[in-house]
Amino acid sequence: MKDLKELKVWQKSHHLTLNVYRASNEFSKSELYGLTSQMRRACASIPANIAEGCGRKGDAEFARFLQIAMGSACELEYHLLLAHDLGYLPATNYLLLSQNTIEVKRMLTVLIQKLTADR
Repeated sequence: MKDLKELKVWQKSHHLTLNVYRASNEFSKSELYGLTSQMRRACASIPANIAEGCGRKGDAEFARFLQIAMGSACELEYHLLLAHDLGYLPATNYLLLSQNTIEVKRMLTVLIQKLTADR
């Protein structure tokens, strides 16, 4: 079992989730059960799947949960764009959150490659 709090990708994705929650507090209340909820679920799914993978046995299972986290990161990337295009997310927030999401995706890719190369 790995200590998830030592994983830089978990730390980065956790901070991303906190920032997405803060940014989405400003969204229209009519989006509470729509875009706000979808964005928050996708974002929180990233560190949650990393955490679940850490608790699994073996690198293959860990890599599988990292792939799920990657899918959630891709989903978040679209939700951020949508929120920006709808005018809910100012350009500065969009750029920062989008860049952080891309960085998390890169970190996940490297970790997945390392885990699968070791097999």
